[in-house]
Amino acid sequence: MANKTISISIIIPALNEQDDINDVITKTLKAFSDFNINGEIIVINDGSTDKTKERVTEAMADDERVRLINHERPQGIGASFWDGVDNAMGDTVCMLPGDNEINPLETLRYFMLLEHVDIVIPFVYNKEVRSLFRNGLSYLYRFIVNTSFLVNFNYTNGTIIYRKSILNELAHRSNGFFFQTDILIRSVKKGYLFAEVPYRLYNRGSGSSKAVSFPSLVQVIKGYLRLLKEIYSDSSRIENNFSKDSQTQLRRSQKDNDNE
Repeated sequence: MANKTISISIIIPALNEQDDINDVITKTLKAFSDFNINGEIIVINDGSTDKTKERVTEAMADDERVRLINHERPQGIGASFWDGVDNAMGDTVCMLPGDNEINPLETLRYFMLLEHVDIVIPFVYNKEVRSLFRNGLSYLYRFIVNTSFLVNFNYTNGTIIYRKSILNELAHRSNGFFFQTDILIRSVKKGYLFAEVPYRLYNRGSGSSKAVSFPSLVQVIKGYLRLLKEIYSDSSRIENNFSKDSQTQLRRSQKDNDNE
């Protein structure tokens, strides 16, 4: 049974996802029930021109754990994520896509790991559901990130669960498609404990992915270059002071007590 003392806010950015958003919400609420998780859902309606807002409003009437934040114009996935973080009431946060590509059960089955680590990083094990081009692009991206920052992640753009206090202490927030990688590199370089876990990807619902486009590529390049500069120019100033409610801080305190 999951630790009831830890709560989670599921952030769902949605841009024209009227056909899939209700299914995502329903599956998330079911996962809360199945794993006995105290959670809430925050849908970020990122300037949708379809009936996404109306669909979420209907879901809110049925369950008070569903909340809605409206963007009059699209601000992008990174900005939507941070808007959700700033309004989240949970101890932890996780972003789920609104296109029904991922069953929340696949991620939330690992919620108990937060009793031991501060970040849970899912990676896709059934890569065959994606095109050869998308898999090749993902491999190249992962190779560049791992080589540049001397890490060994299997995946950096999935439904990652973060302890919220870690996000609150970050000095920089990336708003583009690079935001997940930016958070992970900064957090892991600081020394936060994490666990990588496998999860299954499903065929997305209607619509097409917004991740593979020229604007998103430009955002990724800009974010990558900024992080590269900051990590290596400021590497000597990285301090291992962790948030008070983190498992990393708890483990360090226990180690200090054992050495006394």
